[in-house]
Amino acid sequence: MSLRSELLKILHQEDINFLLTNRIPRRLATKWMGWFSKIENPAVARAAIAVWRLFADLDLSDARRQSFVSLHACFTRELKPGARTVDPDPQVLTSPCDAIVGACGTIRGTELLQAKGFTYTLHDLLADPALVETYRDGTYVTLRLTSSMYHRFHAPHDGTVERVTYISGDTWNVNPIALARVERLFCKNERAVIRTRLAGSGHLVTLVPVAAILVASIRLHFLDMTMNMNYRGAAEIDCDARIAKGDELGWFEHGSTIILFAPPGFRLCEDITQGTAIRMGRALMHLPTAVT
Repeated sequence: MSLRSELLKILHQEDINFLLTNRIPRRLATKWMGWFSKIENPAVARAAIAVWRLFADLDLSDARRQSFVSLHACFTRELKPGARTVDPDPQVLTSPCDAIVGACGTIRGTELLQAKGFTYTLHDLLADPALVETYRDGTYVTLRLTSSMYHRFHAPHDGTVERVTYISGDTWNVNPIALARVERLFCKNERAVIRTRLAGSGHLVTLVPVAAILVASIRLHFLDMTMNMNYRGAAEIDCDARIAKGDELGWFEHGSTIILFAPPGFRLCEDITQGTAIRMGRALMHLPTAVT
């Protein structure tokens, strides 16, 4: 068997995977990766990407560039024009990112699913009583970005970003193995709560990008800043940023997760189920039918 096959066989063993990606100094490892990934040396970048390919199915065929000055430049790569199609139907929210669908569906009161056997609450994740009531009995979808995926995320609908809340935290891995072992994992990790008001309907839809080990860095263009473990700015940031469906909002500096929340009345598209691989721009949720 090839070296890559042997490595993947070892890493896919749950105990080993959890040990290597969680039972290490997570914040130290994340800070080190942040430093290393930004070294601008093509030779270092090529070597790092070659190692990366040993552990992930990295496909750069739809990337705007095929060579990179740093590992960070590859992580945060842009796509070729036309590489993604954004569903133009104003009655649907589109996926903000390339992802694998995780837990999703209707929120039971204020409780939602992390993984089989583990739940968490809106209050623990969002830390805002008003938002908790907005999404009580609403709809949610968990979108997991693997390390090799396109890492930029986009607006799911036309509207306005009204506020961003930054919540500092840990950097647990967010893969299925960790989600099945660490209770309330999303509520422990570093994250941003991005409130968007939809144009036309006025519904409040919230995106929660959750950082993870080797990530802990979320860039939002409309704030012109990067939120990470060194961030010392305001936790609550009022905004008035106009966005159009498909506009780029920002990026992760590695793979991670985005959880999208919508109020009662929204429903997942029929083909959005746990385990489904989707691309940015694909129809994700139907807006409530307008009452005439």
